[in-house]
Amino acid sequence: MMDLHGIDLNLLVAFDALIAERSVTRAGTRIGRTQPAMSAALSRLRALLQDELFVRGPNGLQPTPRALDLAQPISHALAEIQRTLEFTQAFDPSTSTASLSIGLSDHPTFRFLPRLVAMLRETAPGITLEVRNFTDRDDAVAMLDAGEVDMTIGVPPTPAGRILSAPLFDERFVCILRKDHPAASQDLSLETFLSLSHLLVSPENDRFGVVDAALAKQGLKRRLALTLPHLYAAPALAASSDMIATILEGVIEASGQAEHLCVKKPPIQLDPVSFTLSWHRRNDTHPAQRWFRDCITGMFTQGPARKSD
Repeated sequence: MMDLHGIDLNLLVAFDALIAERSVTRAGTRIGRTQPAMSAALSRLRALLQDELFVRGPNGLQPTPRALDLAQPISHALAEIQRTLEFTQAFDPSTSTASLSIGLSDHPTFRFLPRLVAMLRETAPGITLEVRNFTDRDDAVAMLDAGEVDMTIGVPPTPAGRILSAPLFDERFVCILRKDHPAASQDLSLETFLSLSHLLVSPENDRFGVVDAALAKQGLKRRLALTLPHLYAAPALAASSDMIATILEGVIEASGQAEHLCVKKPPIQLDPVSFTLSWHRRNDTHPAQRWFRDCITGMFTQGPARKSD
């Protein structure tokens, strides 16, 4: 078997030009080489393939049977290499059959995935999208490092220079109770808030959430009646019980429970939660992924994705 490490791709380009032009001079002009350079390339080809390849005839160079056998396979191989290299420089979503993958935490999955799928169906119908789930923010970094996904959407992961990101949206916290809850008819005071039974959503199964941290700063504590890992189960549970839940506002509409709930402003200060698009630095210039990232950021922001370490 021939050792491919010893083959100069330029020799195959020269061979393809010689087959097409049947002249050392014209072949050199075709690929931008001088006549001496083409003659040297032909000599190297003859040594490599152990065949004359081209002999002089009345109408120029005539390919040998060995050269004719090689002509089509080499032409196809060069064309395939050309297409592969062009793919890394340009991307047409309307004709692409690329496969893309994205990691999503629960909230972006419900809020954003249907719009994303609809956009792909309209603008890039041949693209295949794989969605993977994660819960912990640092799971996103592990997935990107391992190449398991091309990008992720979730709360910002722990900063890492190899991970780039673009802000997408901020989500504020609200309190929800069932529509006919006794506390639904009045402003939600801190005293009333603390008197109620609370539902805590904790994907990491932690019994101490952002509300508990805010209360602890004031030396206060709430009573937890239920802790669960599923964010989108909270609205239905609140709508059918006396519990109060403090959740991200966008969850309400996406859960389909809005008409059964009363939404209140929390009586404590809670910072909004930021969601970002993240990707590995090694994928930053990939045309298909860059296009996909721009589509995603365009759904939430104006202008191209911004990067940060």
